[in-house]
Amino acid sequence: MSKTRIFALLLVAIMLGSILTNPSKEQVETAIKEKAKTILQQKLNYAHKDAMEMGMLLFGDKILKDFVDKNIQITNYYLFTLIRIKWQGDETPIGGGAFKKVWLSPKIDEKAEEIIGVLKNL
Repeated sequence: MSKTRIFALLLVAIMLGSILTNPSKEQVETAIKEKAKTILQQKLNYAHKDAMEMGMLLFGDKILKDFVDKNIQITNYYLFTLIRIKWQGDETPIGGGAFKKVWLSPKIDEKAEEIIGVLKNL
């Protein structure tokens, strides 16, 4: 076999592996919700952590789910997944996924700070 064929077969195998192991929408949403919870806990920094956790149990999950459903766009390109956030007419990529992994960029922290700043001023 020539080197070109081996390279082509290897490339096809990697692409097939990528297609088969692309993270599902549910996996991406779960990763985003977990990251959002940790950001909320860090940024809001309440003195009473128990009250914060109780509030998250009662209302937080619904609010996070609504926010993810309305403002997070998950696009599956078969080989990889791209995650974007839409906020005030701006669309910013905040992460991606491939090979059963979801990666969130540091831009999610910047956007979270911007969103929490707007919400605090309401």
